[in-house]
Amino acid sequence: MLASSSRSALKRAQHKIRNVAVEVSAATCIREQRRHVSAAQVAIDPNTYTSPIFNDRGDPRLPRKGDGQYRLQGHTPLARHNMELAFALDYKNTTKVFTLAQRMKKEGVQPDITTYRSLLEACAHQMLNDEARAVFEDMLAMGIQPDRQTFHSLLKSSAPVEQTELHRVLKLMEEWNIQPNEITYEIIITRFTQVRRLELALQYLAQLGRAGLSPTLNTASAVISAAADMGFPRLALDLALAFEETSIRRLDGEVWVDVLISCAEALYADGTVSAWRKVVDELHILPDEGCCIQVLHTAARYGLSDLALGVIEVLKKIEVAWSEHHLAPVIEASCQRNELKDAMIMLEFMRKNDIAPTLETATPILQLISKDTEAVDNAWGTLEIIHEEGHTVDVVALNVVIQAAIALHDLQRAVGTYKAGSKFGVQPNVDTFNLLLLGCIEARHRELGDRLLSDMKEAGIKPDATTYERMVRLCLTQSMYEDAFFYLEEMKSLNMVPPLVVYEALVRKLFSVGDVRYKLALEELKECGYDVPKRLKTYIDSGGAHDNPTPKLEQVVL
Repeated sequence: MLASSSRSALKRAQHKIRNVAVEVSAATCIREQRRHVSAAQVAIDPNTYTSPIFNDRGDPRLPRKGDGQYRLQGHTPLARHNMELAFALDYKNTTKVFTLAQRMKKEGVQPDITTYRSLLEACAHQMLNDEARAVFEDMLAMGIQPDRQTFHSLLKSSAPVEQTELHRVLKLMEEWNIQPNEITYEIIITRFTQVRRLELALQYLAQLGRAGLSPTLNTASAVISAAADMGFPRLALDLALAFEETSIRRLDGEVWVDVLISCAEALYADGTVSAWRKVVDELHILPDEGCCIQVLHTAARYGLSDLALGVIEVLKKIEVAWSEHHLAPVIEASCQRNELKDAMIMLEFMRKNDIAPTLETATPILQLISKDTEAVDNAWGTLEIIHEEGHTVDVVALNVVIQAAIALHDLQRAVGTYKAGSKFGVQPNVDTFNLLLLGCIEARHRELGDRLLSDMKEAGIKPDATTYERMVRLCLTQSMYEDAFFYLEEMKSLNMVPPLVVYEALVRKLFSVGDVRYKLALEELKECGYDVPKRLKTYIDSGGAHDNPTPKLEQVVL
């Protein structure tokens, strides 16, 4: 009960405070508006000019928020009508705006500068340039001197692509000795950025500086976002940094996010790092997943492993479930920095987070360690260090070392790595044996292939389509190749469609030894939905004279 009473008392107190604030604001506004109305009315001589604006041609399509200067004015007919115009513009009731203009005409109420401001703002809102010009001319004929706000409305009433009208208004300002200010340049520059006229926007931005003026926050934001959106990340970043160095205002987070996305999409490393720090570390903004993935690509390309790890943390904070395509760039970034150990540990990290790494995931590791046999030996040493430090050696880490040895045509080192895998407690998988079978094909080592297939069955590992494909090709490397048909039939009995590379190797072998069964193999190739490769057709038509064999073994997808 006490807590409830306290809350009620607090609400009553807050309500009284708000009422007092409203009363004080209203009183201040009344005094200010009366001063403006008195000054404006002095400039009008109703005996010398009758305005043609207030007739039956009022356009009901012109909404605009009012000036606010004529709110709560005195109770003269002019002040009352101006206040009604302001309310109509506040609520975008454009029909009422021109209805009021017609009423003022009928009642003989002469407009003042405030009235014309409302009409010009309405024209500006709908970008009705001809109507705005008519209002301006009518105002001059009434003997009312235009001010800077008048020309701002004229500028806003013209279409963004219309440069002729822009220059005309600026020339009028010069004739009336009214110098452009920051808002003038804001109107001009932002309208150019809306139509992606970045060069013109930059020209006026430079002109603004030469005039001794500083760009407004809206001006800077518009130019920076336009540069970022149009693919100029360096320009966008430089403009953003320059603005914040020379201004007490800070750019909105959305602008910095635009800069970050632009830098990441362009793979601009320095800009991506700088913008990421600004967005995430300083502004504490969490980018969305799409932005994070773009940043990961840049981090992977340039070896920014720390940045990549930071992105992974942000993905966790925004509750995005980690996937292989999120963590693979971290491995690539580590490899770019020659951080082999960290890359291999990341494979274990993926496995612990229920993400199965693949040989494709470890491609950057393969590229790093397949330079020579010394690099392969160093990779093996890294596996030993990982194991000694208490980490789990992932089977993909072992496989990629085997893959590197196969790529270097070092079957002995590959087999030795496979046999020593048990030292780390690594259980080989189907990829392990498929990699080794690829080495056997190149070495034409059928006996080793049979032993590997036997080890595979003893380990309870089920052969896949790649296993059968490589056993067929291994058999075709021998003079006695009948077992190739056995593995081919076994493959089909398991509802596996033999890949094209199997039929191409089979046709080549049969044709080369004069085995007419190559025709049956060609027919079966077509029945499987494949087209006869041009290189194979050329080989057969030339009687084997023009041979363009299949890609090298290490180039075959593993």
